[in-house]
Amino acid sequence: MSLGPAGVRAIIDKKRRGGTLERDEIDALVNGYVSCEIDDAPMAAWLMAVCLAGMTLDETAHLTRAMAMSGDTIDWAGAAGPIVDKHSTGGVGDAVTLVAVPLAAACGAKVAKLSGRALGHTGGTIDKLECIPGLRTELSIDEFKAQVMRVGCAIAAATARLAPADKKMYALRDRTATVASVPLIAASVLSKKVAGGAPAIVLDVKVGAGAFMRTLDEGRALAETMIAVGSRLDRRVRVLLTAMDEPLADSIGDALELEEALRTLEGTCNGRLADVAASVAGAMLQVAGLRGTCDPADALRSGAALRSFSEMVAAQNGRLADFDRRFSPSSEVRARADGYVERIDAGALGEIVARAKDTGFESDARRLGLRLAKRVGDAVSRGETLATCFGAVDPKRVAEAFVIGPHRAEPRPLILATL
Repeated sequence: MSLGPAGVRAIIDKKRRGGTLERDEIDALVNGYVSCEIDDAPMAAWLMAVCLAGMTLDETAHLTRAMAMSGDTIDWAGAAGPIVDKHSTGGVGDAVTLVAVPLAAACGAKVAKLSGRALGHTGGTIDKLECIPGLRTELSIDEFKAQVMRVGCAIAAATARLAPADKKMYALRDRTATVASVPLIAASVLSKKVAGGAPAIVLDVKVGAGAFMRTLDEGRALAETMIAVGSRLDRRVRVLLTAMDEPLADSIGDALELEEALRTLEGTCNGRLADVAASVAGAMLQVAGLRGTCDPADALRSGAALRSFSEMVAAQNGRLADFDRRFSPSSEVRARADGYVERIDAGALGEIVARAKDTGFESDARRLGLRLAKRVGDAVSRGETLATCFGAVDPKRVAEAFVIGPHRAEPRPLILATL
């Protein structure tokens, strides 16, 4: 089905009036946009109509399929072992992939993880991995598949030919303020996963002030949509709703987060990152049909996950021993009063680090960032260190992200729900 200008207008008008689009209409719209037969302006109008009128689950599944099939796809048919993928909707201090992927692989899963770079105030897994000297993240599909089967896991950059419709549509959504739509978010996330080919998928949906989904209800609506759409596309999907009111890990910044992930894999950092990574890895084993075969916490303690990570890095030409784990602080952020940490604005801290990276003042912007010394609920005394800054991170702005008050706040559980 090919659309002329009148056909495009008819589809926009149909959706604006709350109508349900057929699969061939959605296919024609997506394919026409990718091939440049449809311009940005009418596509933006359609995206706005979706934001206002919504989409049915069937429409969302049609959109996801069309976006996934707009370029290359990976076929795991005949693969020896259960193939599983994992995705996070993005947060601050979220280095879960760096721990959960080798952890699940150490427990017997074959993890095929295609990742992205930083988006807005959220860090990117590829940016963190590339702090390891020599490490290649640009793998061909054949290299990617061979490494997953040989090593047990791979974390690589999604190529431009995988779900190109998503890349083009997301850029337009970002320019036209049409990002905040559950069907569009679900289609964006799942189209990349469907193109990646894994039959089993775990989605880590972040919820809170530092996430794109601010409330638990919003997170649950997105999770339920992605599970239903995944089922329509023959994917087994499990979703964890995890808290992102304050940063997940203590570190924010590419190299700093990588170093904390390494300490977690080494068993010397048993904090929030380890807890969420173990939960995500457990969900990956369950959705892959490997429940009960291995305890992720045991694999973390035994060093099996660290060995898996090291093998993955070596397979991608990385020199882990050459990664400089020493960091020179630039300033300390100190408490201005006695009391308790009542709130830490994760979104603000993410923005501070992202803007510092964009200044261009650093010889290696990947090594700037900050580390938290206090978390929500901790008691503090005037003059006590709240955080340590590295590089061109503004300590005054970091201090403003901490709310110190007289009452001890109870932090939310890390795992809010599992669907």
